[in-house]
Amino acid sequence: MIDVGVKAPDFIAPAVTDGTAVELALFRLVDGHEAVALCFAPANFVPTCTAVLAAVRDAGWHERDDLAVVALTGDSLYSGFAYADRFGLPFPIVSDFHAGVADSYDLTAESWESHSHIPRRATVVIDGDWTVRFAEATTDALDRPAPSPVQNATATLRDLGVDVDRPRVNYDGPW
Repeated sequence: MIDVGVKAPDFIAPAVTDGTAVELALFRLVDGHEAVALCFAPANFVPTCTAVLAAVRDAGWHERDDLAVVALTGDSLYSGFAYADRFGLPFPIVSDFHAGVADSYDLTAESWESHSHIPRRATVVIDGDWTVRFAEATTDALDRPAPSPVQNATATLRDLGVDVDRPRVNYDGPW
């Protein structure tokens, strides 16, 4: 996993945002916000990962001018459209289909549920100076840590001056 304190790798990748396919460039997000929260998941529709993304949605992180939220999954762009629509996810969902972005953050799972070279479940926070300020991953995407990595990221965001609500992750939701 990427170390806290190092420069975050830049990326440009296909994403779904607001029902449209776009090329998402991290540099545009970092340059326009105090912080960027990257939420990695091996695939769309994984219940534990969906619980985390729904908690971020419900906490209103995407509504802030000082914070950008991006989900990165190992699924296709087409799956991303269905996923965003099904769960009302209002932030970009990057298709990291061959784990190129996850690999640059040292967050690639060798294998998971018979899939290989996919992103691990993790949360990374990058500040406006491109420094990784928080990075935490689960051992398995189906783990139910309490608190979850995204909940633990809240303190780092607040340290950066981004006063966000702590997401309330409900692993037993309708996922």
